[in-house]
Amino acid sequence: MMMPQPGGAPGGMPYAGGAPQHPGAQPRRDAGAPGGMPPREPEQRGGELRRRDTDPTGRRAEAAFEDTQAMLAAQAGTGSRSGEGGVRRRRAGRGAGGPGGQGPEGPGGPGGPGGYGPGDGDGEDEPKARRWTRFLPNWKIVMASFVVLSAGVFGMIAVAYANTPVPETAQAGVDDRGSVVYYRDKKTPIARLGVKRTPVKISQIPKHVQDAVIALENQSFRTDSGIDLAGMARSLWSTVSGAQLQGASTITQQMARGYYDGLSQEVSVQRKIKEIFVAVKISKTLEKDEILERYLNIIYFGRGAYGIQAASKAFFNKNIGQLTPQEGAYLAGRIQNPDAFDIQEQAGNYAATKERFGAALRNMAEIDPAAYGKYAGSSFEDLKFAKVKVSQTFKGIKGYMLNIVFRELKGRGITQEDLETKGYKVYTTFDKKMMEEAQKAVKARTAGLEPTIHASIASVDPKNGRVLAFYSGDDFVNDFNNRAFDSTKQAASAFKPYVLAAWLESGRSLDSYVDGMATIKMPGTTPISNSGNTAYGAINMIKAMASSVNTVFVQMGEVVTLPEVARIAKEAGVGETAKYNPSYGGKNAVDYAVDEQKFQVTIGSASVTAVEQAAGYSIFANEGKHADWHTVVKVTKIDGSPVLAEQATVRQVISPESAADATVALQAVVKGGTGATANIGSRPVAGKTGTNNGYKDAWFVGFTPQIVTAVGMSKDVPYNRAGTRKLKVDKYGLPSRKIDDSKILWKEEPMPSFIGGGGTPTQIWHDYMQAVTAKDEVQQFPPRANTGSQSNLATPKPTPSPTPTMDDNPFPDSGDNGGGWPEDGGGEPDNPDGRECLPWDGSCDVGDGGPGDGPPNGEITDNGAAGAPGAPGAAIMPTPAASGRRP
Repeated sequence: MMMPQPGGAPGGMPYAGGAPQHPGAQPRRDAGAPGGMPPREPEQRGGELRRRDTDPTGRRAEAAFEDTQAMLAAQAGTGSRSGEGGVRRRRAGRGAGGPGGQGPEGPGGPGGPGGYGPGDGDGEDEPKARRWTRFLPNWKIVMASFVVLSAGVFGMIAVAYANTPVPETAQAGVDDRGSVVYYRDKKTPIARLGVKRTPVKISQIPKHVQDAVIALENQSFRTDSGIDLAGMARSLWSTVSGAQLQGASTITQQMARGYYDGLSQEVSVQRKIKEIFVAVKISKTLEKDEILERYLNIIYFGRGAYGIQAASKAFFNKNIGQLTPQEGAYLAGRIQNPDAFDIQEQAGNYAATKERFGAALRNMAEIDPAAYGKYAGSSFEDLKFAKVKVSQTFKGIKGYMLNIVFRELKGRGITQEDLETKGYKVYTTFDKKMMEEAQKAVKARTAGLEPTIHASIASVDPKNGRVLAFYSGDDFVNDFNNRAFDSTKQAASAFKPYVLAAWLESGRSLDSYVDGMATIKMPGTTPISNSGNTAYGAINMIKAMASSVNTVFVQMGEVVTLPEVARIAKEAGVGETAKYNPSYGGKNAVDYAVDEQKFQVTIGSASVTAVEQAAGYSIFANEGKHADWHTVVKVTKIDGSPVLAEQATVRQVISPESAADATVALQAVVKGGTGATANIGSRPVAGKTGTNNGYKDAWFVGFTPQIVTAVGMSKDVPYNRAGTRKLKVDKYGLPSRKIDDSKILWKEEPMPSFIGGGGTPTQIWHDYMQAVTAKDEVQQFPPRANTGSQSNLATPKPTPSPTPTMDDNPFPDSGDNGGGWPEDGGGEPDNPDGRECLPWDGSCDVGDGGPGDGPPNGEITDNGAAGAPGAPGAAIMPTPAASGRRP
């Protein structure tokens, strides 16, 4: 009788290799014969059970050992080959025979020891993971290669470090790295920029100021070896996450870069590596206090202050020893980006510096809670800043020159901070004598006039576009409106030469006749009349220009088309400044006038500046070519190496023949027309007057073969915001500084009639040009080219009048000039009801933002002069602001 074995099934042997079965449990299909068949009965020999070499469960010892090996092999991801007594891993889905069984996969069976189961034999069942790992190199080889490579890299670093010398020479001008701006003679300085440092010893700098700088710039400074690897990694992460408060360069690195010769400011891996090596070596040769002392004496803080002592005076009007921990924290925060912080604070935005201030105090409290913990919550608003002081650098007319130079350089990538810290030499286009003569001529001719009447001058070399001189005011500190470059006023009749140029370019000649009718009505334009409502009959181009006959130029514009007139004017640089005025919707002023006022553009409804007028007329003085105006010839470093070259684009706008014939007509204006006052004797002069309705804008733009000069005048009056009461003004024509700009409305009002284009502007031009050309060689204009063919729009008189001369007056008496030469007239439509000036006039624009701001969203409103509120013809301010009042 068979006795049940422990763990086995009743009446039978246990499943080979199987686990004890619970009552009612289903037989495992992976143990024993396929399909869960019961195991074969044990072999019998001589009627006795074969029990030799079995474990307590009745299994053979060899089978138990084989199962154990198979289990270990399976856990290790490997198995014994078939035929070696082991059980290999089978493919998923295969039946499994118990090791030692006699079923299909038992011992001696296809899958058992000594036989092959499915997939055995050539190893095709080998796991995929093992197949590709065969090709991986031995880990010992990998480690050996890494060690060799690392040794080579560190060896190269060691050699480079050993060959990097410790700097001994300080940079040239390390104590004064300001720039010098020169007149065009390249010798006479206009101004020296930058503040000399006032060196102080480390013992003079309070510890809380030192700690404030260390807390933000390099917390490990006292203990590091000149570099901070953790700081570099932290800086990288902070930059990526947008929360950077501390730079990757240590104080030692920054000092080395700013103090020693041979370490450039270029951004490159080589420079950074060299800087690191130098910092490490310096850290070994200099005491930490000496490194910090040098650093704090050379670093830039803003407001033109270099070094901690200069910064203390500039921002708090204190010596360094008097600074509080909070003040030290503020100055430490400025080191990161002083130029940007200056700009933001001057605009009333303290958010960035306030955040840096708070970060400095928090870091200080973390470093030394006992000393600085009580300051962590200090209020930024409790800081008492010193009033921004304007350097005498900007005093007088020099400020206007520096203002436009700074703006031009900024447009080319050089900031004011660069100028005050990098030691540049800036060579400008300005002639010192001409600048002084411009001021002298204006003051002489405007003495006694109301201070709200302003004159501007701009002189340009027609060959290259260099601005030789200009006049915008007497003192930039008190009257910082750079009118020659920013004040946009109607060109009036001074625009007519561009219409004539289009006429000549179309193949028509000066000998063409047009009816100088008294009034003309054109599509889309209100009626346009001549000055004094005079009818001239059929006249040629020369007489039409000399007499400034409005109706003739309107008809010429219709023939050649307004877009062609606009093209020539724009290519001559006219109307570009208006693009920065929101009222023009980003359009050039000429395009705006064509779109909005149609034929009014032919008589000068487009708004222009004095420098645009002068540069535009260069096409007549320079054989049809135009060079963009500019004020900088070149910028170099202290050693003379170039930084910026002159930037002047020259283009052919009209043909030399058209330019020569247009100049003939413009000479007639001076010889016997509306600009006769501009005559300066034997020197040939050509030009054109311009006066709009009501004598609000008056111009004379004239030239010799060497110089083109524009003179413009206008009257800008401040009112209360309601426009009902004039405000009291100072000698500069500006209201009290105590009045908020938002409460000021600027209106352009008529000037006395003697200030028309042929009056005061022409007189100023004459006085100035006579003085500045006195020593110039007398050159002649090109002879008349007689370009084009006669194209009459009216029947000419039987005997045309010759070109007028001073002794031959072919013009009828008209206007209010006592029977003399007729004044050029407006012809512009009357102002719309409720308006102070015309919508296309730049003088109508006022805003609450930067220079040239117009009404919000381009809306045309009843307002006054151009520019920032309270600033007729507003200027773009330099940094720092000249008076601290109007940005």
